[in-house]
Amino acid sequence: MARINDNYLKLKAGYLFPEIGRRIKAFTEANPQAKVIRLGIGDVTRPLAPAVIEAFHRGVDDLTRVESFMGYGPEQGYDWLIDAIIDNAFKPRGVNLKRSEIFISDGSKCDCANILDIFDLGNKVAIGDPVYPVYNDTNVMVGRTGEADSRGYYEGIVYIPCTEENHFTPPIPQEKVDLIYLCFPNNPTGAVAGKEQLQQWVDYARTNEAVILFDAAYEAFITDPAIPHSIYEIPGAETCAIEFRSFSKTAGFTGVRCAFTVVPEALRARNAQGEPVALNQLWNRRQATKFNGVSYPVQRAAAAVYSPEGWRQNQEIIDYYMENARLIREGLEDAGVTCFGGTNAPYIWLTTPAGLSSWDFFDQLLNECHVVGTPGSGFGPSGEGYFRLSAFGQRENVSEAVSRIRKNLA
Repeated sequence: MARINDNYLKLKAGYLFPEIGRRIKAFTEANPQAKVIRLGIGDVTRPLAPAVIEAFHRGVDDLTRVESFMGYGPEQGYDWLIDAIIDNAFKPRGVNLKRSEIFISDGSKCDCANILDIFDLGNKVAIGDPVYPVYNDTNVMVGRTGEADSRGYYEGIVYIPCTEENHFTPPIPQEKVDLIYLCFPNNPTGAVAGKEQLQQWVDYARTNEAVILFDAAYEAFITDPAIPHSIYEIPGAETCAIEFRSFSKTAGFTGVRCAFTVVPEALRARNAQGEPVALNQLWNRRQATKFNGVSYPVQRAAAAVYSPEGWRQNQEIIDYYMENARLIREGLEDAGVTCFGGTNAPYIWLTTPAGLSSWDFFDQLLNECHVVGTPGSGFGPSGEGYFRLSAFGQRENVSEAVSRIRKNLA
């Protein structure tokens, strides 16, 4: 009989969002008349920008004609999309990248997991707590860890608690680590990191020959001009960091699927003999072997995000979500709830009232308010006692949800 990968059995519970879905399903089946407002999973609700849709259609139309038909594309992405990214997302921020350093993919979630293919299992990994569960769970799945302890911490991973005392930004570890996950603006807390904080991480990584895995999926929501959008705005980062970017929240591509990963040519790690090896070459080899590229019409749509019309239209959508965030944050603060985030990120991180656990507060909101959020403990042990609400909703639903919560807490 075939053997399974026993590392999957180390995972103590179902992935956070399927568990939320299970509870919602049970509630709606028992209460079919209830109008449930979902501010939990960070899925977008606004339609794609008109310029993006037009480009999407043109891309599909190209496939209907012999002279413009496109089959397999380059696994790394089309040059015209990569050029649009370089010219519009990085050059204006003083970051100069080469085409060969950008790899188009079908999602940052996938890339954050797949990047582990090119790193040895002996590397020591540091992960913030609370944080996006994919970082933790994929390291368990590949076999980097031992079993979980009573807190939910896995042997072999260095967890860095992110608390109100440290403004939910992970402090530099006291020990040497090899791979470091950083997510700014942060999911779930909405925290951001300034240049000085990021410089400390870059300096640490360079001193310890570590690699920073920088998830910038929410950079488009930054409103403070002093906050970096890219790790490569920090001197020296090109020698120690990989950056993940996504169109999912930036342009509403959660159902379309497009992202990219930046692996600078200057970035090195050592092989078993201690010799430096270019990670760009390894990731290129991995993608060429295991990935056939993002579809042509999707890449055409993604390129339109950077057109003047697409950029303006998408900014209007982002502004819509950030106004939702303001309404949630201010509405709950007026009700006496302690809130964080929601100013440079589309998430509001709040303290659960009356000492309730994260999941108990989830059940209270679902059963009494018919509102769905995300329990903080699902993002790690340090998330216990906190709760995440998403600004990705229709305005009328957001306003109604805030009203219901305020009445429940009164």
